[in-house]
Formats: sequence, C-alpha cells, structure tokens
Amino acid sequence: MNKYHIIIAFLITALLVHGCKKESITGLETPDWTNETHSDNADPDYSVVFPDGEVLRFDITIGSSDWTLMQSDLSEYIKTGGSGWTPAAVPCSFRFNGREWYKAGIRYKGNSSLKECVRRNTKKYSFKLDFDEFEDMFPEINDQRFFGFRQLNLSNGFDDMSLMREKTASDLFRKFGIPSARTAFCELWIDYGSGSKYFGLYTLVEEVDDTVIDTQFEGGGNLYKPEGPPATFAKGTYNILKYGKKSNLEQNDFTDIRALYDIINSSLRTTDHQSWKAGLENIFAVPHFLKWLAANSVIQNWDTYGKMSHNYYLYNDPATGTLTWIPWDNNESLRPGKEGGALSLSLSEVTEGWPLIRYLIDDDPYNDLYRSYTASFIQYPFSVSSFDEVIDNQALLIRKYVQAEVSGYTFLPSATVFEQAVADLKQNLRNRHDAVNAFLGTGEN
Repeated sequence: MNKYHIIIAFLITALLVHGCKKESITGLETPDWTNETHSDNADPDYSVVFPDGEVLRFDITIGSSDWTLMQSDLSEYIKTGGSGWTPAAVPCSFRFNGREWYKAGIRYKGNSSLKECVRRNTKKYSFKLDFDEFEDMFPEINDQRFFGFRQLNLSNGFDDMSLMREKTASDLFRKFGIPSARTAFCELWIDYGSGSKYFGLYTLVEEVDDTVIDTQFEGGGNLYKPEGPPATFAKGTYNILKYGKKSNLEQNDFTDIRALYDIINSSLRTTDHQSWKAGLENIFAVPHFLKWLAANSVIQNWDTYGKMSHNYYLYNDPATGTLTWIPWDNNESLRPGKEGGALSLSLSEVTEGWPLIRYLIDDDPYNDLYRSYTASFIQYPFSVSSFDEVIDNQALLIRKYVQAEVSGYTFLPSATVFEQAVADLKQNLRNRHDAVNAFLGTGEN
C-alpha cells in the first residue's frame, strides 16, 4: 500500500468515526452530529423515537430573550383571539440521550389548550419542533433531523386527567388498520433562563406531513388538512383557501378535493344513486372512512368531523387514487365528550351539514358496513381484555412521571385524580361495549 492509499484510508476512517459532522460557517459547532442521528439520509428510527414501554426524556434550552418573545407572542394571540395567528418560532438546544440537536425550531401549538394554559396559569404548553427551521440562518444544520424525523409534536394532555387518551386512541386506530400518527410518552425539561424545570409528562406525536405519509402510504399525493366550514363538505361551503394543502404546493391542483365536494353534493345521489356511489368511490376511500367512523363513534371522539370542522387529514394515495381519511388530535376521545357530547352510534342526529356521514349512513349497504365495523372494533382492538391490559401497562409506565408534576406545570389538581381517570377509562370501555351491543341489537344508542 503506497502513501496515497494510506491517506485515503485515513480519511475514510475519520469520516466513519465522526459521521457527517458539518463544517462551521457561522461559528456554530456541531460535535454530536452523525449520519444516523442528525442527517436526512437516515430513515426514521421508530424504535428510538416511538418506543413501546419506555418514557423518553427531552431537555430543551431556550434563551431568555427568545422565551420572552414566545410569551409576548402568546399574549398577543390571547388578546386578539388568535385569528390567523402563526406562532413565533425560536431556536433551542434539544438534548436526548447525551446528544445535542442544534438550533432546532420550537413554537407553541394548539388553540383552546393554549388559552386554558394562560387562564389556569400553567406553563404546560403544547409545542411543535422543527429540527431544520433555522437552517437558512445556520447552514451547519441544513436538513437536520432527529433520527430521521424533521418535525415532532409535544402534546400537553390538556383536560385529560389520565394523560393517555392521545396515545391510546392513535394506537387503537392503527391497530384497527387506520393509518395514524405514532405516539410515545416523554418527560419534558426546559431551561428558559432560570434553570431546568420539569414541564411534565407529554405525548410525543408524529407529524402527518413529515413521516406518516412516507411510511404508511405511497408518497407523492396531495395531502390536505381542512379547517372551518369547507371541512364539512356541506353544499355551498367550498373554499380552496380552507383545505390546507400540505404537499405538492408548487402545483395549484385541487381537482381531487373539488371532485369530492362535487360528488358528495351531486343530484345523482337522489336521481341515480348507483352512479352517485360509483362516482364517490372513485374519488373517496369510502370503506376506509366508514371503518374510521365506526371506531371514532365507539370511542366517542367528539372533537372532529360530525361535531367539529377540523382534526383530520385527507391524502390522495397514489396506490389507490382515492382520498383517504387520516385522524388527528385525539386527546378528547374515550369519554362521553363535551360541547353537547359525542355522536350517537346510530348517527341519526347528524344533519346534511355533515354530508360525508349523513349521505353515507342513509345508504343501506354503507350503513351495514359501518355496523359491521363497530362489531369488529369491540372484538379487537377495543376488547375488554386487550384494552385493560394496555391501560394497566401504560398507567404503570407513566405513574411516577405524572406524580412528579408540580403546580404551575400541570393540569392535575392531585395525584388521586390520575388514578380515578385510569379507572374511568376502563369503566368507559365497558359502557361502550354495552352501547354497541344495544345498537347492534336495536339500531339505536
């Protein structure tokens, strides 16, 4: 081996040892950077970021001036009511398992939960992380990822005394064959200028337009997150600005979402019903939607379609050529619900203002399919034995982290409230089994 071969071998070895550490341009040093942990060349590592049976620990440091900026921005949001508000993102140091991610973007997320944090004087806010938010300012972190993930959500468990509903519901959907975000429990520590403070137990939630599409679907299709009246698809509500397109933004193509609006409101529904159904199934994954609707009705997830015009995605999956329903933000599930309560299993009260439910349930074969899905769901994954085991294991896993929450960083009035909430989850399961059996027997409940 000549000296040139020796030099080349040395350089290759150095690269393998140091991963893909970036050259400093702005003076930012990135000594912890490796291909597997920070680069966008690595596939999402679900075993590390969304493990079963483990509570992760995240340590975040935010400069005091940046924290003041976030607080001022939040105060302005509260004062103005939040219409059209885009939360201010600031850079932070994010640490996990002894390794740092640099200048990651962090901002508040949510609506009513943020307002309640302010009203209750608690700092247990929900956050969104974007690991390459500030790559233009700091080229050293160009395409920075957290084990393959660009964006992640930290859900605060607002109004959930069990701190389990977000994770439990998402897992139930996915076990039932409905693509949804993966979740994990994590303890969050933040230093915003006066030492590290325990912000409490959070649920880490995968971002739909980051990795859910890439790993649970064939990529490349249009992704939408509808909000407001157009999200109902009721006649007269179409508004291209409210469908929240998240992908293929360079293509001003909304023909798929327009086709769904047109067919669901078409006169063919009453004049040529079979043609209407064929047209609907050509653009919309109807059996999949009915499967979600059945599971969603059984677990009483009221804060979504049928009651609220938000908290879902539609993805035009190239593998099927149909818009496919993806549930989102499930922390209000697994209880009777607020705002007048959850929908009944029969859905008889749903009006034409929610045509994706009303017009499908009015069709006998679709109604039969919906009913069969409710029966299947309580057999698995919502059976008594499997659900009790999940809840018991999760309670054992998170109990000490829940009990460690302190005033000013919690929604729990006492640790005993958590134990009662765990018992309530298990009792609610039994109540829902009784309700489903009554519904399947009589058609009403």
